[in-house]
Amino acid sequence: MTASRAQQKEKTRRLIIDAALRLLSQERSYSSLSLREVTREAGIAPNSFYRHFEDMEELGLTLVDEGGVALRQLMRKARQRIRDRGSVIHTSVETFMEFIQKSPHVFYLLLRERSGTSLAFRKAVSRELQYFIVELADYIQQTQNYPTADAKIQAEAMVILVFNAGAEALDCKPAELKLLTEKAITQLRYIARGADIFSKGRRTELSSSDA
Repeated sequence: MTASRAQQKEKTRRLIIDAALRLLSQERSYSSLSLREVTREAGIAPNSFYRHFEDMEELGLTLVDEGGVALRQLMRKARQRIRDRGSVIHTSVETFMEFIQKSPHVFYLLLRERSGTSLAFRKAVSRELQYFIVELADYIQQTQNYPTADAKIQAEAMVILVFNAGAEALDCKPAELKLLTEKAITQLRYIARGADIFSKGRRTELSSSDA
C-alpha cells in the first residue's frame, strides 16, 4: 500500500469514528446507531465501512478505547503540570470537567456503555476505568509513599467519585457546573485527608508493635 493510499484509508477511518461520535447525545446511545446512519454522516458508501471495521461492535470498542486514552493523557498532563506547585486535586477535577464540556459525546459513550447491554462494551469501559485507577494509584504511591493496597483503594474511591460527578456535569448549566466542581474537589480532599490519617495511624500501630 502506497503512502497516499494509507493516508486516505486512515482519513476515511477517522471520518467514520468522528461521525459516530457526532451522532451520540444524551438522547442517543451507541446501540441505537445503525451502520448506514454512521456512513451517511461520514459521507461514505456503506460498503466502505467494512474496509475499516468488522462490524459496529468493533467501531464502538475503538471509540471506547480512543476516548479512554485521550482522557488519560489529558489527566496525566494535568498531574505533570502541577507536580511541584498548586493542587493536584483542584487542577485534575477542573481538567476533567473541561474535557466533558468539550467532548460530551465521548463521555456519553463511556458512561452509557459502562452499564450497557453489550458485555464486550462493559468490559472495555471497565478496563478503561481500571487504567485510570492504576495510574492514579501509582501517582499516589509515589507522592505520598503509601502502601500499594492503600494507594489503590484511595485511587478507586477518587475515580468513581469523579466519574459520577462527570455524569452529573453533563446536564449542568455554567453556574451549576462551578458548584459541582467545587463539591467534587472538596469530596476528593476529604478522601485524601482520610487516607492520610488512616496511613499515619497504621504506621504508628506498626511502630508500636515493633517496639
